[in-house]
Amino acid sequence: MALGWKLVIDSANAPVIADFWAAALEYEVEDPTPLIERLLAAGHLGAEAVVEHRGRKNFRGYAAVRHPDDPFDPTSGVGHGRRLLFQDVPEGKSGKNRLHIDVHSEPDGLERLVARLEGLGATRVREYDQGPAGHWWQMRDPEGNEVCAS
Repeated sequence: MALGWKLVIDSANAPVIADFWAAALEYEVEDPTPLIERLLAAGHLGAEAVVEHRGRKNFRGYAAVRHPDDPFDPTSGVGHGRRLLFQDVPEGKSGKNRLHIDVHSEPDGLERLVARLEGLGATRVREYDQGPAGHWWQMRDPEGNEVCAS
């Protein structure tokens, strides 16, 4: 049986980078507000453990995005499918990522995809043209993580 998984990505500002990736992938930002409000009301969570971002409550240092077609728990907002979880860490990015996300365009849509990612805050780094094997861009997300657009 296949195992469930999520990709956890270290970040400097989890809610902001989650917004970028939700827009880039056309995913949804998870909303744990109902869960957090219940935990606060029951005294199981202190106010210092919560931040508000764009009208939603988040656990401080965490934010996640999920595929809009995948199931999720309506009580917690947590997705049960394709999901990225961003967690703030104290140290900054120090080298090349050993893992990165490739974003694929529709046929003949690479330039539109790259322009859309730039509009969201990504930057172009290097263009690759591998002839019949394809054309793609190495980019960086707003926190400097590598992303490829093809």
